[in-house]
Amino acid sequence: MPDLSAIYGIVPVILPFECMEARFMQQAFIGLLLLAPVAAVMGIQVVNFRMAFFTDAISHSAFAGVAIGLIASLNPYLTMVGFAVLVGIAITALQRKSSLSMDTVVGVIFSAVVAFGIAIVSRDRSIARDMQLFLYGDILTISTADIVMLAVLALVILVFIGLGYNRMFYIGLNHSLARAHRIKVALYQYMYAALLSVVVIFSVRAVGVLLVTALLIVPAAAARNLSRTAGAMFWWSILISVTSAAAGLVISAQEWAYTATGATIILAAFIWFVISSFITYMRGES
Repeated sequence: MPDLSAIYGIVPVILPFECMEARFMQQAFIGLLLLAPVAAVMGIQVVNFRMAFFTDAISHSAFAGVAIGLIASLNPYLTMVGFAVLVGIAITALQRKSSLSMDTVVGVIFSAVVAFGIAIVSRDRSIARDMQLFLYGDILTISTADIVMLAVLALVILVFIGLGYNRMFYIGLNHSLARAHRIKVALYQYMYAALLSVVVIFSVRAVGVLLVTALLIVPAAAARNLSRTAGAMFWWSILISVTSAAAGLVISAQEWAYTATGATIILAAFIWFVISSFITYMRGES
């Protein structure tokens, strides 16, 4: 495992707060610095494609994925990611092959994965205690190995967005228009579903199942209010997500706060959303 001490040492310089002297806070900040922009960028398509319910289904599949890993004596993080990717691809395939709406397909799969997870957990009460970590999330427990995996994921997302952002934008506007530009709609939909599933599962570690959808859509929604172009929305969403993550991490560690880090990050992003809505109203665009 690479030694990231030099990178951790930069954190107190960037955020000169007493709480950032602790190594676990430095690791949490680096983890959020990698995860927040990735979630924000993927969240843009979630907002444009109206896929918030999709992310809910993926995040709730974490219970079943972890339970399968614990029962089968496998690494629960690997089974969680693998199961989430399978669920994401299954939803995309069903939606493409059936006449049902996206919401209906997601609703059916959502119910199935939640029921499957509850059924497995209910067989072993000891597993239920381990599930609380995934229900609420805890970015403060992130390890160097997790940060390395996040860096790899961020690199993969960067390549995918760099090569396919405009194509995904066309697909979001109109499938027929995208096909007219010789864009392989199905290929990009499956790739996006798989990558989004992985991002959602990593986000579960940071903010928990209950708030993972908010981590993706709130920065993107606020960015949409502030932007007049697709390019501006891209950069605004990254700025909002990173500043919300940093503010949420620092505030949650203050003695007067001592709140859950994931929830505080989402509240910081929500403040951005309120400000952006006010600006939109003042422009007369609402």
